[in-house]
Amino acid sequence: MNLAQLRAFHAVAREGSFTTAARALSVTQPTVSSQVKALEDSYGIRLFDRRGRRVVVTELGKTLFAITRRLYALEEEAEDVLAAARKLEHGHIKVGADGPHHIIPILAAFASRYPALEVSLAMGNADKVLHDLRHQQIDVAVLAKVDDDPQLHAILYRRSPLVLFVPRNHPWAKRTSIRLKEIADQRMILREAASVTRQIFQSALAEAGVRPQAVMQIESREAVREAVAAGLGIGVVSQAEFDYDKRLTKLRVRDARMEITEHVVCLEERRRLRIVRAFLDVAGQVAPRNVT
Repeated sequence: MNLAQLRAFHAVAREGSFTTAARALSVTQPTVSSQVKALEDSYGIRLFDRRGRRVVVTELGKTLFAITRRLYALEEEAEDVLAAARKLEHGHIKVGADGPHHIIPILAAFASRYPALEVSLAMGNADKVLHDLRHQQIDVAVLAKVDDDPQLHAILYRRSPLVLFVPRNHPWAKRTSIRLKEIADQRMILREAASVTRQIFQSALAEAGVRPQAVMQIESREAVREAVAAGLGIGVVSQAEFDYDKRLTKLRVRDARMEITEHVVCLEERRRLRIVRAFLDVAGQVAPRNVT
């Protein structure tokens, strides 16, 4: 088996693109294409379906990718063992998160401890971040939605209750808490359906048999905050993510337990990589000692 061809296949399967794979391997796109084609031709198989500019891994390709992921994870681990005697003075870690509030303190502590390391941060909803983690487009993630999967290694970062927030001129603005049934007469401003916060909140509403007067969907935390400040409805957010804003006030829901749990997650097969271990260690030290 030609290892250069196998590495080219792995890069394309991981990146989802011949062009991006070529960039990752520091070769030309025609080189990657010819190596993958040579691998397919030598075994009389098809590893990718080419659909215009899109590249889709075949079922056989998915099986092979599961093997090459383990193979190159072991290669990275071997390189890491050999470099372990040196200080962690170079490298690049790719981090994903479903929001800025939890990840930024970790990044600040990590950058302070390892100033020479390059860090890149990709933001998205929990499903997108988890997808990128599984496909090794990021090395580690901080997110609220973690599947019960032996392929994932997760450490608890913090728990935080959900709170409502209203504009200062709202009738509830002078209160500190409400009952869940009071939401039935209100207009809610919620994130997209994939939002973990929204899923937890709507689950509590369904369990209590409460239906808001109306729901406006906005796919941005910042836009939700501005919509609530403008009086368009009531927002919901984790207490840890509620930023002080003189236009807004937060309210506890006293008769419902709505809690969001944030984890720091990596692939189980990559948790022993030195740079990933370093990130997990820093996250564990930054994690709040008194969970909110």
